[in-house]
Amino acid sequence: MKRILTFAAAMLLLVPSIFAQETGTKKINKKNLVIKEWNTDARSNTRILDHQTTYNPEGKKVDEIEYTRTGQKWRKRYEYGADGKVSRECVYDEHNKLVTVKKFEYNEFGRKKTQYNYDARGKLVTYKVFEYITEDA
Repeated sequence: MKRILTFAAAMLLLVPSIFAQETGTKKINKKNLVIKEWNTDARSNTRILDHQTTYNPEGKKVDEIEYTRTGQKWRKRYEYGADGKVSRECVYDEHNKLVTVKKFEYNEFGRKKTQYNYDARGKLVTYKVFEYITEDA
């Protein structure tokens, strides 16, 4: 009986690690990370920067830039509240001019409740309400 319990305990410890290895994905440490995505022309081997994402020392995304062949297409800056969730998202155009600001409110479960969309002058343009519906079978 003691052998069976020891075997069962060992299996309980091994099974999660086996499944974790099957996925083959390891979590990347995003602290102070910059990710650059490059497009490469197959004929000329010319590399063109396509996208760049920057993370802060806490591993939160703070800046995202999309590029075209001629330069910046758009840029998003992220700000976080005391709860660690995105509180504001500022969107800039190709000239780094502010276009829109999105502000977020969250419900008691930490999910987005409302998104307010403002123009560059701070005028509320639209808002989006998130509704979460679960269907219990």
